[in-house]
Amino acid sequence: MNITLKQLHVFITITQEKTLTAASEKLFLSKPAVSMALAELEKQLGHKLFERKNNRLLINEMGRALLPLADEQIERSQAITSLFDNNNFQGKIRIGSSNTVGNHLLPILLAQFRAFKNHHDQSMCIDNSTSIGEQLKDYELDIALVEALLVDKQLHVERWIKDEMVIVANPQHPLINKNLISIHDLNKQAWILREEGSGTRHFFLNHIGKHLTDLNIAFELKSTEAIINCCAADLGIGCMAKTAARHALQDKRVVTLPIDIDMSRDLYLVWHKDKYQSPILKEFIEYCQQWSLPF
Repeated sequence: MNITLKQLHVFITITQEKTLTAASEKLFLSKPAVSMALAELEKQLGHKLFERKNNRLLINEMGRALLPLADEQIERSQAITSLFDNNNFQGKIRIGSSNTVGNHLLPILLAQFRAFKNHHDQSMCIDNSTSIGEQLKDYELDIALVEALLVDKQLHVERWIKDEMVIVANPQHPLINKNLISIHDLNKQAWILREEGSGTRHFFLNHIGKHLTDLNIAFELKSTEAIINCCAADLGIGCMAKTAARHALQDKRVVTLPIDIDMSRDLYLVWHKDKYQSPILKEFIEYCQQWSLPF
């Protein structure tokens, strides 16, 4: 049996892209070359790795068993290549992050890590927590820092740091005249929320939304800054991380509404249980575990 790194790379890319056409475009190879590499790999293994359905290739049980091993071999081969690349033997870290963490915390953490380790080879992918979890499972990312608790048997999830959520509104909103608002006060309010799949949306629904008898979602937006702008324009009220709203609060574009419920939440470190961890990835994980908010 003579399995090549090219075959494994093709296999991993197909699992991510789901079609031969998309995989060939990503690999800058012809479609026949990708098809041949996969066919040779399956022939050598004596097993099909995908189910064919409507021109899509869906990974089967044999393919799922191979995926973590293939990923490890590719990672180790890249480490060997990097060893002789200007003495940069550490390798790349592919970091995924949900929107609030990625926009407001990860840049600070990464700058501090670079200064501490003198390691500058990282990539960042910012999306909602659900999408980031799927990319971890497809081995497209090495580690993620997210807001939502991702429950999946393939993923290792651990509490990272605490975060505070707030309800924001226009400075002239009628509810600011109350010293403390209740869940009842939030009924029939026009809510401006993040999209489904985001950790912020998940927090709102589980801590506030489920208690409302008349939930009015006026807008669903993917951008926290857009939500702030809408709240500042008095189009409704929003729920978001205080870290995401801190500049708007300092500028008094919006204000927080005090509420009589616990608005703290956990943020999470997540990685695939079967993912090979290079030495530099282990160091980054350890750095994240001891990191704390700078404000």
